[in-house]
Amino acid sequence: MRGSGRRRRGSVAAGDDESYNNNVWSSSSWFCSQACNPKQECMMMTWIGRRVVAIALLLLALQTIHVLASDAASYLQAGDASLSRSEFTLALRQYSSFIELDPTAALGYSKRAAVYLQQRKYHEALADLDRAVSADPSFLQGYLHRGRLLRQMCRFEEGERDFRKILELKPGHSSAGKELAQTAEARDTLAEAELFIDTEEFTKAGEALDRVVSYSPECSQARLLKAKLMLKNKDYSGTITEVGRVLKVDESDLDALLLRGKAYFYLADHDVALRHYQTGLRLDPEHAELKKEYFKLKALLRKTKSADEAFEKSKFRTAVEEYTSALEIAPDHTSHNIRLHLGLCKALVKLGRGRDAVTRCSLVLELDSESLEALVQRGEARLLVEDWEGAVADFKAAVQKSPQDRDIRVGLQKAEHGLKLSKRKDWYKVLGLSNMASAADIKRAYKKLALQWHPDKNVENKEEAENKFREVAEAYEVLGDEDKKAKYDRGEDLDEPQMGGGGFNPFGGGGGGGFTFQFEGGFPGGGAFHF
Repeated sequence: MRGSGRRRRGSVAAGDDESYNNNVWSSSSWFCSQACNPKQECMMMTWIGRRVVAIALLLLALQTIHVLASDAASYLQAGDASLSRSEFTLALRQYSSFIELDPTAALGYSKRAAVYLQQRKYHEALADLDRAVSADPSFLQGYLHRGRLLRQMCRFEEGERDFRKILELKPGHSSAGKELAQTAEARDTLAEAELFIDTEEFTKAGEALDRVVSYSPECSQARLLKAKLMLKNKDYSGTITEVGRVLKVDESDLDALLLRGKAYFYLADHDVALRHYQTGLRLDPEHAELKKEYFKLKALLRKTKSADEAFEKSKFRTAVEEYTSALEIAPDHTSHNIRLHLGLCKALVKLGRGRDAVTRCSLVLELDSESLEALVQRGEARLLVEDWEGAVADFKAAVQKSPQDRDIRVGLQKAEHGLKLSKRKDWYKVLGLSNMASAADIKRAYKKLALQWHPDKNVENKEEAENKFREVAEAYEVLGDEDKKAKYDRGEDLDEPQMGGGGFNPFGGGGGGGFTFQFEGGFPGGGAFHF
């Protein structure tokens, strides 16, 4: 407001001088006509009048220049104060007003460029520094600031030219010499990093790129190369941060949009990934990599949705097919494929395909050891394949993670019961029968094996025969008794057969009565036998 007020005062002064000028001319003409009859005297008086007018105009110009200079200085001071308070928008407006008043002053462009640098508007800053050195080709600070900015943006050759220009204008300039050396080192280090990437020496490449960024923090080329290495190493958060620096400078950088979209994709933040791909494709609809990633993501989401819907509708075979197809779309998409493997495991359990289900759930647990659902589902799958010990281990681990879950405890009870049954003797197997055998089948098998392993018929391997004979008798004692067999089939505990005292003893002795085998028809060549 102070500056605008001064401009108003300047305009008033200019008006007054114009009035004065007209009065001077009219007075001179009147004097000539009234007092100067001779021609020479009249011409002399006209010359004097013109000199008076010229002096008046000069005084007016000096007054205007003074007013303008005063206004310009005030804008410059105000801009400096605003910049010190980080009021960048106001500082830009004030420096721009200074430039309007004095467009030939390099200082105004240089100061406005400093504000643009604070706002990370590097292209605008560069344009103002170009104007500064154009307005004053000997402006050392302009060359120095522009050279530094060019180096930060990896425009090394242009930056080197500015530093050499300073040394040409002022040989031995210390800052210019130091900046020139750093620019050359940054340029050479970037070339070295690219060579390491070509030879797949990625660790060395990363170290070299870190050095480049230390000299050239706004170097998009170096940051994008760093982001690619981070993506390769599955550092997705680091990739997003690194690429974000590039997009703040140039939000239309297609390589940056592609890399950031991929990072969000692998973090399974699919909506954000899609937005990045779509933004890039709006800028360049034919960009091959962006199109490829966009359609891959769309296909993955479509297949995943189809698989989930099939599972919810109990169409488990279809669900298996859809989950399997989805896994083929992006095999390296770990965070999303955990979900697909788990869905596949659950569908396989529903189909009774225990062995395949165990494999899928184990993959989930390899990728995410904390997955409670995968642990429970693998326990269910192990029940299907009668891996009782494995099932017990899975359900116990699940109970520790979720002690109040009743379904998990029921699963554990099933697994423990199965394990207990698996450790008892399989009497059906001893008799060579299935658990569906009838009473007649049991009796027939018993007679056959008792004859086969009778010690009297196995003199040469009597000890083995006695053990086998005893085992056959024990099996028949359980399965030949209707009540005992029913309990055995239900998995209930049975008292162990007594091998001495008054209990069962196929070989007699020990105070009990002898065990009699009575066969209809007896042994071949003889009748019934006792022992």
